[in-house]
Amino acid sequence: MDAPVEKPQVAWQPLTPRGVAVFAGATLGRLLMVQFFFALLAAATVGWFLHMAWFPIIQQAIRQLPAQGSIHTGKLDWRGNSPLRLAEDRFLAIAVDLKHEGEARSPAHIQIELGESDFQIIYLLGSLSRAYPLKWNIAVNRAELEPWWGAWAPELLALVAGLLLAGLMLSWALLATIYWVPVWLIGFFGNRALSLPGSWRLAGAALMPGALFLTAVILLYGLGILDPVHLLVAVALHLAIGWIYLFISALSLPLHPAAAALKKNPFAIGAAEPPKGTEEQPKG
Repeated sequence: MDAPVEKPQVAWQPLTPRGVAVFAGATLGRLLMVQFFFALLAAATVGWFLHMAWFPIIQQAIRQLPAQGSIHTGKLDWRGNSPLRLAEDRFLAIAVDLKHEGEARSPAHIQIELGESDFQIIYLLGSLSRAYPLKWNIAVNRAELEPWWGAWAPELLALVAGLLLAGLMLSWALLATIYWVPVWLIGFFGNRALSLPGSWRLAGAALMPGALFLTAVILLYGLGILDPVHLLVAVALHLAIGWIYLFISALSLPLHPAAAALKKNPFAIGAAEPPKGTEEQPKG
C-alpha cells in the first residue's frame, strides 16, 4: 500500500514559528500580500490614533489663535498673550511661550511650544529645539488657518497613513535583506531544508508578529490603558520578538532530506557488514 502523500501547507498566518516557517516555501507574492495586510492594519491604527488624539487638539489650538499673526523671516509675529496654552489633552499640548520661560508647560505626553525664533518639542526623554527657517512664510492666525485645516485635515491623515504603509513595506524588505544571512546559517547548521530565497522570505515573515504586537500596543496606548513608558518599551521589544521568531522558525523547518534519511536509519553505513556470528570460520 502506497504511503499517503503529505499536502504542502499554505502560508497564511505568520503568528507561530511553524506558520512563519511555511513562508520559506511560499511565493514572493504570498509574502507581500500578508505583509501588506499587516502594514494596512498598522497604518489604520496610527491613523485612528491621530484622528482621535492629535487632530482635535490641533483644531482647538487653531481656534484659539489671534486674528493676525505669522511666521516669516525666521520670527514669530504673535499678537496675543504669552505664555499661553492653546489646547491640550493627555497626549498632546500646543502652547506659545515666546521666551521659553516654562510657564506654559503641560503634563501632556508631547508638547509643541512656539517661541519667538524657534519651536520646541518636549517629550518624555527630553526636548528638541529647531529655529524657524528663514524661508518660512506661514500664517499663524485663526482667519487663515481654520479653513485651511478644515479642508486639508482628511487629506493629511490619509497621507500620513499612506506614507506609513509604504514605509513599513520598504523597511521590512530592508530588514529581511539584513536578516536573511543569519537565517540561512541557522538553517544550514541545523540541517534544515532552507534555500537562500526561502531564507529571505522567512526573515520577512518573522517580522510580522512583532509588528502586530506593536500595533496592539499603539491601540492600547490610544485607549489610555498603557502609558508612554510602556510604548517605548514595546518599540524595543517588538524588535526582539522578530529576532526570536527568526531563530525558532528556522529550526521549525523540516530536516534536509539527507539529514532526515540519516536520522531515520542511523546504521545505514554499516548495513553491508555481516552480523556477528556469521563470519566464515577458518579451515583447519
